[in-house]
Amino acid sequence: MKTRWIWVLLMTASAAQAEEPLGCVEVTVGGYKAPNYDCLSQQMGNNPEGAAAAQKNMEAMNVPVHKRPPNQLGLATPAATSTRMGNTFGTSVKPQRPPN
Repeated sequence: MKTRWIWVLLMTASAAQAEEPLGCVEVTVGGYKAPNYDCLSQQMGNNPEGAAAAQKNMEAMNVPVHKRPPNQLGLATPAATSTRMGNTFGTSVKPQRPPN
């Protein structure tokens, strides 16, 4: 009868160790908090919606070329040309240069 209780106790202990904790434990030592980064990483990595969100982020980053703004394509824009030409924009073909 004793061996049966020991066996049940061991099975319960091993089942408790196999379960993942619901929350992470923060330990305070000498006034400093020390979170369990392994637990936090597991919680962040086990999100089933995370893969879908990562896929949407990649799709948002890959904008087709015909929808990109001209400054991302290396084309001249009026604002960039005005900055490059200075006060001669619209009056001369030579950019403004400071006096030597």
